[in-house]
Amino acid sequence: MSQVTKRALEASLKNLLLQKPLNKITINDIAEDCGINRMTFYYHFKDIYDLVEWCCEEDASRALAGKKTYETWQQGLLQIFEAVLDNKPFILNVYRSVSREQVESYLYRLTYDLLEGVVEEQAQGMSVRPEDKGFIATLYKYMFVGLMLDWIKSDMKDDPKRIVERLDQVIRGSVDTALERLRTDKPLSNSPE
Repeated sequence: MSQVTKRALEASLKNLLLQKPLNKITINDIAEDCGINRMTFYYHFKDIYDLVEWCCEEDASRALAGKKTYETWQQGLLQIFEAVLDNKPFILNVYRSVSREQVESYLYRLTYDLLEGVVEEQAQGMSVRPEDKGFIATLYKYMFVGLMLDWIKSDMKDDPKRIVERLDQVIRGSVDTALERLRTDKPLSNSPE
């Protein structure tokens, strides 16, 4: 029953965001729209921003389900774009409000999770230090999130599919190349003295 109530609160918040900005929505508004009392809201969330974060995480897990491999990272990234686009009023409202950092944090966690899976898969059979794999995933995370934030700032006008296709053309094979350069088990090259 807890998930049903949380989803109902999510739906109420998203409905209210179609009518007014996040900073004008109160817990009373959400509870009234949802048909519950305030205490029920507090049973599930500590405040509105906690609900916003939960909404973002739920959208993220649905968007990325099964898309964390080298062959599917493009699909995963496209699905992140599409999840953001499907929730355009919610994301834009939250992004433009005082909780812009929550949207950025959500996107960083989401893309890092996707990229960590890709890097781990590509590193199979290689001896690469965990901190080097983490560095590669972090580097790509910033690139992906930067593109997505620019897209959000521009009111999501560009076609996400085109953005992902262009990104794929630019970085194809670069994860493998980076991992190869950071291998700890590669033979030493014969460098001239």
